Amino acid sequence: MTVQLHIKPLSANAAFKGRKFKTKAYKNYEKALMMLLPASYEIPEGPLEVFYEFGITATSDWDNPIKQLQDILCKRYNFDDRRIMRGTVTKKVVKKGKGYLQFSIRGMK
Repeated sequence: MTVQLHIKPLSANAAFKGRKFKTKAYKNYEKALMMLLPASYEIPEGPLEVFYEFGITATSDWDNPIKQLQDILCKRYNFDDRRIMRGTVTKKVVKKGKGYLQFSIRGMK
């Protein structure tokens, strides 16, 4: 199952103050995602493979939104991201205000 949410992915720069404190932007992003994510999403047992697609502007770094999304998915679906053994990330360039994220989590064979 692939899920697509129409919310601009939050960059690492906007997420943290220094190394320990979540910004207000991160807290708001986390709250929004927790409400938008499906209540039920099956996380297979064992090693995992993730697929992330971020619709972000051309000037955004492709890897900035990964950590925030991954931490929120772990919190929402109660799994440890240490189980993720492979990830595929795709950046799709979109116009400002048209950001989105899409993800899929699968068991590794």
